[in-house]
Amino acid sequence: MAIQIPRGTQDILPGEVEKWQLIEETAKEICRKYQYQEIRTPIFEQTELFLRGVGDTTDIVQKEMYTFEDRGGRSLTLRPEGTAAVVRSFAENKMYGGANQPVKLYYLGPMFRYERPQAGRYRQFVQFGIEALGSMDPAIDAEVISLAMELYKALGLKKLRLVINSLGDSESRTAHRNALINHFQPRIDEFCGDCQNRLEKNPLRILDCKKDHNHELMKTAPSILEYLNEDSRLYFEKVKQYLSAMEIDYVVDSTLVRGLDYYNHTAFEIMSEAEGFGAITTLCGGGRYNGLVREMGGPDTPGIGFALSVERLISAMDAEGVDLQSEKKIDCFIVALGEEARDHSVILLQNLRHAGFSAERDYLERKIKAQFKAAERLGANFAIIIGEDELKSGVAAVKNLETGEQKELTLNNFVKEFSMLSQ
Repeated sequence: MAIQIPRGTQDILPGEVEKWQLIEETAKEICRKYQYQEIRTPIFEQTELFLRGVGDTTDIVQKEMYTFEDRGGRSLTLRPEGTAAVVRSFAENKMYGGANQPVKLYYLGPMFRYERPQAGRYRQFVQFGIEALGSMDPAIDAEVISLAMELYKALGLKKLRLVINSLGDSESRTAHRNALINHFQPRIDEFCGDCQNRLEKNPLRILDCKKDHNHELMKTAPSILEYLNEDSRLYFEKVKQYLSAMEIDYVVDSTLVRGLDYYNHTAFEIMSEAEGFGAITTLCGGGRYNGLVREMGGPDTPGIGFALSVERLISAMDAEGVDLQSEKKIDCFIVALGEEARDHSVILLQNLRHAGFSAERDYLERKIKAQFKAAERLGANFAIIIGEDELKSGVAAVKNLETGEQKELTLNNFVKEFSMLSQ
């Protein structure tokens, strides 16, 4: 029986991978403009990192992690998301002590979650995210949101909806937490087991429940915005002020939450409103997490970031009909006729590549017509024709495949003359 790809994974083949490369290049260029630097962390980490950094009451930790013991008996987990590892690295490498603050980082790489595969969702997926650590200025909250919006728009998405909320500071959250417990407790037996477990541990997570989201108590649950103290309210007003100044449209949604205790103040999601995108519309989620660095053993350092799935991004682009196919052209294709010409083409090809040209030759000893067809399929700008007659004359014919114009260049000085011709 043939071996097949594991469920929930995908092969990204030539012809499709170019789209991924363009997305990655666009993300990296925008990060360069915003002064975010790349960080690369291990594919697997100690399981304890995600218990602390993601939260033991989350579906990710309880149901979706790929966890295993190594030969030393240590519990390790394939990373299900990027923030925890970045914050661990920030604390472990004492990046908080550097001269340039805040520390602005981005990551791009595969993550792993054991969940039901569906359109745009895989068990191995690629996540892009940014983290800004070391500033409590609401302007950096607006900057993080702005970067995410700019990326989506640079990739051609138009049907976007930005939703924001404030979770307040610890005082505001404590007041809201108590209000949620009082609200849900009398009828908690009507909710799923997960919600019942979360009531005392983390009642904010009840608002995220997918099973009971239509329960009438969900609609009447106390809003965090009703419990913001003055400092939290002013902070949120500043974030909204900066977004408006940047001409970034947003909607305030008091039900948008981040369920862990160290999340506070700004929370946001970006959603696709493209027709046919699917029932789950969220493309990107982010927020402020001022207690996470301390949880990882570092000093009390504020942070904010977001993460997005590249697969979900591509699904949204498909739903909007965005075509990101790159120009797959090469500079030249060597058409060689006869064994001596083929031998010479090997050296000529290497010289052209060393000079910076994208070049190819025939490796199947095809006839001249088939070689020209191959050049056409590769989108070659020029065909370089070498045969016995050309070798005797010390020249090669160069044909512009767009105009049909043909010239002869000397083989001894070919690369220099071709450089001038192709400008």
